[in-house]
Amino acid sequence: MNRLLVATSIAFVLSSNLFAKEKVEEPTQTRFESLSKLTKVIGTVEKYYVDDIKLQEIVDKALKGLMQELDAHSSYLDKKASKEMSIQTQGEFGGLGITVGMRDGALTVISPIDDTPAFKAGVKSLDIILKINETSTIGITLDEAVNMMRGEPNTEIKLTLVRKGDPKPIEVKMKRDIIKVQSVFAKKLEGENVLYLRVSSFDTKVSTELEKAIKENKDAKGIILDLRNNPGGLLNQAIGVVDLFVKNGVIVSQKGRDVADEEKFEANKLGYKTDLPLVVLVNEGSASASEIVSGALQDHKRGIIIGEKTFGKGSVQAVLPIDNEKTENIKLTIAKYYLPSGRTIQAEGVTPDVIASAGKVTKSDENTIKIKEADLKKHLEGELNKVDDKIKQEEKAIKDETKKIISKDDLMEDNQLNTSLAILKSLIIMNK
Repeated sequence: MNRLLVATSIAFVLSSNLFAKEKVEEPTQTRFESLSKLTKVIGTVEKYYVDDIKLQEIVDKALKGLMQELDAHSSYLDKKASKEMSIQTQGEFGGLGITVGMRDGALTVISPIDDTPAFKAGVKSLDIILKINETSTIGITLDEAVNMMRGEPNTEIKLTLVRKGDPKPIEVKMKRDIIKVQSVFAKKLEGENVLYLRVSSFDTKVSTELEKAIKENKDAKGIILDLRNNPGGLLNQAIGVVDLFVKNGVIVSQKGRDVADEEKFEANKLGYKTDLPLVVLVNEGSASASEIVSGALQDHKRGIIIGEKTFGKGSVQAVLPIDNEKTENIKLTIAKYYLPSGRTIQAEGVTPDVIASAGKVTKSDENTIKIKEADLKKHLEGELNKVDDKIKQEEKAIKDETKKIISKDDLMEDNQLNTSLAILKSLIIMNK
């Protein structure tokens, strides 16, 4: 473990050119020289920095900066952060119901979870969190941000958001709550013999619940798998979901720095449950395990992917202890996911086969009232500055996951879902 830490912590420079005879080879720094440089810098800071700063604090800051410089998902977890992580994995805690990540150095919302404080407050995918209460998010780590947003249930928190297309930052207030998420919802579409499967996250029972829903709806002629705003979850569940629809072949590969570390996960014919026509809905809030599922199904040509380009989170992190008591750890990116075709998800995402924008279904009708762009902009800007409880209630009714039937009116409110149904009906006809 010490060897691994050192290897990832020190800039090991090799600048020789064996074939350039005109140039004199530069000496390669030894590990000792590199470590000596680090020690000298720490000693200099300790001795001359304007404020009295202890050695342990200097080392902690150095480790934190190092991990930040590696990538957006690696981080140093001191004793406090490690304890917070332990609490998170062991029991209930108050939260907002959003999954966040770092994109281009900015704290970015991957997706809000349905029917949580963040969802009800109107937080959207790709919102940039500028401030948490009065604390700027510039320069803080992902783990620090997450810990700041957690807290006791029913306590207030304010987020300052930057939203694409909005003229100024938005302040959103909400109260933390115990986040309990139902991951799978099975519904029928009004007047259609189609099974709609909504997966909000990949927890321990997703593949089992989907298999159950498929078995209970044997009369269905096609399936819509909705992975919009699904931030991901467990890798084995993503594999299990793909397995339901694919007979054989690679589902996803995990590749580290060494070729020998590559691990392939393949479909198991025993897991295969249905050959029904399939469409998959994704958007910018679909990340990680959602991207593995949609990308694998796309590569296997098993389903049509519809919606918007996904988030692009395809790296694997491991929590590795750096002391014997395991009270301090580093969360380190150790591998990347690769789809069956060999393409990577990281920073690339999955591009849908059919691009469909979010929002209501638009009708081409000469009698439809046309709103000038300038008037519409003014209207939208005005709406952003007020809170309308009635509208919120109506939106919640549309998103109510307890409803077993998606009505035709609901479809008109969801252009992506409506597009998916149209394409699926075409696939069903072709499948006859």
